Amino acid sequence: MEISRIRPSLFSVSRLASHVLVESPSIKISAPPGYPLSRSADVTPVSKPSVLVNAIQALAAVILGNLAYFFLAPSLPLPRHRPFRFDAGLLVDFWFCLVAYGLIRTARRWK
Repeated sequence: MEISRIRPSLFSVSRLASHVLVESPSIKISAPPGYPLSRSADVTPVSKPSVLVNAIQALAAVILGNLAYFFLAPSLPLPRHRPFRFDAGLLVDFWFCLVAYGLIRTARRWK
């Protein structure tokens, strides 16, 4: 089947090039074959407390990583930072945050 035009109904669903398409005047969703567009029995919903815990862990990792970078940056052999430019300091700062996140996640699993 081929979609020649969007029907005036609220939603139209058809199969085109082995993808399921859902179209409306403002929404266009596409999914590969076998991927459900709606919730099915094999999809486990994420609880809001776990999302909040993940957000707090990520925030703590960014704060701890930036604090570590702030205190260790003077002793690192990095060139002077230029504001609003990509440099090695940004990569090192990202690495500190990534390590802090990994340590937080590891400590939570050991609990």
